[in-house]
Amino acid sequence: MSKPDSILLRSLRWVQKWMVHTVVVPEEPFADLNLDKNKPIVYVLKTDSISDTAALSEITADLGMPSPYLSLEVDGVQVPRVVCLEGKKPLFGQRDNGESYIDCITNLLSLHSQRPELDIQLIPVSLYWGRTPGKEDDTMKAAVLERQNPTWLRKWLMIMFLGRHNFVQFSNAVSLRYMADEHGSDKAIGHKLARVARVHFGRQRKVMTGPQLPNRQALFNSLLKSESVKKAIKEEAANKKVSEEKARQSAIGYIDEIAADYSDSLVRIAERFLTWLWNKLYSGIKIRGAEQVRQLHHDGHEIVYVPCHRSHMDYLLLSYILYYQGMVPPHIAAGINLNFWPAGPMFRRGGAFFIRRSFNGNKLYTAVFREYLDQLFAKGYSVEYFTEGGRSRTGRLLAPKTGMLAMTVNSVLRGIERPVTLVPVYLGYDHVMEVATYHKELSGKKKKKESVWQVFGAIRKLGNFGNGYVNFGEPINLQQYLNKQSPDWREEAAKDAEQKPTWFTPAVNGLATKVMTNINGAAAVSSVTLGALVLLASEQNALERSQLEKQLDLYLRLLNNVPYTNFTSVVDGSGESIVNQCLSLNKFVSEKDGIGEIISIDENITITMSYYRNNIIHLLIVPSLIASCLVRIEDCQRQQIHDVVADLYPLLKAELFMNIDDVDEYIDNILAQMSKEGLIEGDNIFTPNPAHITQLMLLAETVSETMQRYAIIFNLLAMKPDLERSDLERESHLLAQRLGALHGITAPEFYDKKLYNTLSVKLKNLGYLCAVQPHVDVVRIRDHVNQLQRSSVRQTIVDSVAAEHEKV
Repeated sequence: MSKPDSILLRSLRWVQKWMVHTVVVPEEPFADLNLDKNKPIVYVLKTDSISDTAALSEITADLGMPSPYLSLEVDGVQVPRVVCLEGKKPLFGQRDNGESYIDCITNLLSLHSQRPELDIQLIPVSLYWGRTPGKEDDTMKAAVLERQNPTWLRKWLMIMFLGRHNFVQFSNAVSLRYMADEHGSDKAIGHKLARVARVHFGRQRKVMTGPQLPNRQALFNSLLKSESVKKAIKEEAANKKVSEEKARQSAIGYIDEIAADYSDSLVRIAERFLTWLWNKLYSGIKIRGAEQVRQLHHDGHEIVYVPCHRSHMDYLLLSYILYYQGMVPPHIAAGINLNFWPAGPMFRRGGAFFIRRSFNGNKLYTAVFREYLDQLFAKGYSVEYFTEGGRSRTGRLLAPKTGMLAMTVNSVLRGIERPVTLVPVYLGYDHVMEVATYHKELSGKKKKKESVWQVFGAIRKLGNFGNGYVNFGEPINLQQYLNKQSPDWREEAAKDAEQKPTWFTPAVNGLATKVMTNINGAAAVSSVTLGALVLLASEQNALERSQLEKQLDLYLRLLNNVPYTNFTSVVDGSGESIVNQCLSLNKFVSEKDGIGEIISIDENITITMSYYRNNIIHLLIVPSLIASCLVRIEDCQRQQIHDVVADLYPLLKAELFMNIDDVDEYIDNILAQMSKEGLIEGDNIFTPNPAHITQLMLLAETVSETMQRYAIIFNLLAMKPDLERSDLERESHLLAQRLGALHGITAPEFYDKKLYNTLSVKLKNLGYLCAVQPHVDVVRIRDHVNQLQRSSVRQTIVDSVAAEHEKV
């Protein structure tokens, strides 16, 4: 393609530059794709289009990529920088059938056969003017603006009306060196590459725009005609002694209450509003792992996003990020409490479908909802739901609710052909707007009902909230997961899809835990979360600035050199930059005296900051437990550390949804890093280095509150081995509150009843409850956790447990 020199073409390019706003997907192609700046590049476009090439040329310079208008020179031979699958489409008649593309590719392959050192990267580039998927009953507007292969007149109309929504998407490069070496350079290979390219561009468009949108009334009719809903209507009429028509109207009411009404027009408007909102709220949104999700979409997977739930902002943030990462915003399962005016109708048009918190044995509602979910999957819409059921009030992940996961597994059992993949998503913020209300609710204040006034109140408080974080975790392919649970599940489902297999409930429970574990495995360590973790472990929540920076640098090296998983992300920079960031966000307070600068957390937001610490506490809880052994056990042996961690890790794993592949190897790697840092001396018997004892003690304090709760529980169990789950939860919660009051412990998890429920379930599974005599493991673990306490705290726990025992 030659550079356009005519006045007309230059004028068209100038007009287009003024009218078009282009979004690049991915934002950093060289970082996210297998591109090499040192190798020559040739772009592959679907259609030979002046406007497409002009849009591409506007962004290549910013990305450090060659202009599509500049030919590629190979040893004095000029070859085109852009090759197109199809030629220009005239106003009348047919476009080029693609022979020119095949000739270009064949010529490029021939160059490789003559020059062994040559390796041209063939980069597919997809361009979209607007992203309207179209409807099953398309309108004239769709015919004029949304056709995939427009004439130049239609293209001009598209630029005029949709130019502000132009997307340019780069894909992984194809190595022509590899193709030439493996397949030769004849014309047959050109034809094969053409076929592959057509399939690729078709899939990319499907990922970018999504499936066609159904007519809402047609959707209603389809649901009502399904066998499961018709059967449920008959049962409803019989059970409630009403006519089938009345039961049918109830079903229609349920459908109307549940079903989304996705509108691409509203999404485009919302995109502008959200761009303004994020720029107002956040300095930036940090994203990790989006490319793997794009690839899953491209490969035809049915995607179910399962994020953690920190804030009402979660719904908006994930949809916005997916839209700008070249994927269709999902249909979101939202609580019925959010269906208030005006938010409810807008959420519904944005893809939300509403779900009641409890189905209460309502078989008709269950059948309607289940069939609606099946149709979403069958039509290829991605879905999003929060397995925690509600927002976390402590910053830790909540125990998962399994209802939506069970329905998803049921949909697979009923015969979805495409692979269904759960994508865990970690969402984090430097500031959560609702966090102040969370602690009021934990202390007993009644939760406020959502309303429009809360929305206006939140908007009124907009400010500098730092960064947001979206990390995509390790995906879970449901068919593969079910193969491991029951290799014959397909045969069982074929016999009777409605019969629940014996393995179903344990498999769903295991899946729920795996989802939460993979969310935590993708945690984002930010300046605020890491800074809070350090200062909250210090006495009076304050440190001299140089000491704080030194401790932060230590944690950064631990996290980077002994990574928790490959999906976690760690803030760039140093301890100094982290402190500066937290000060700029008013999370820390700086005071200077005659000796130096002291950094602290204002006592009014101490509890609030524990929320952010708890977002990432699982990443450093085992290193902290190791440090606690090193500072509390004299001449601590390597095997002692392994024994203590082995006893306590199952509880930490259950409480914090952890999954370290090889715990023993992880312990030894942490100890090796501590030795490298100079924190400890010795090989198999360790002593703290006096020069760094403060750093080691600070690290040990992170686990101290968790060990205090465990000490309460195991001292109770050792003294009263016959405790039931409910009694253990009640007494542990009561004693934790007492310990907190006596020793000034304000951590929200001391007062969170749900946390004791999670632990009691694990303890029951381990066989530690309802015993005649204390379990031998209980006594050993009690001795471990007592050994890791300060003497004053240990005495309070022992005395309080004894006093509680005497009351019985």
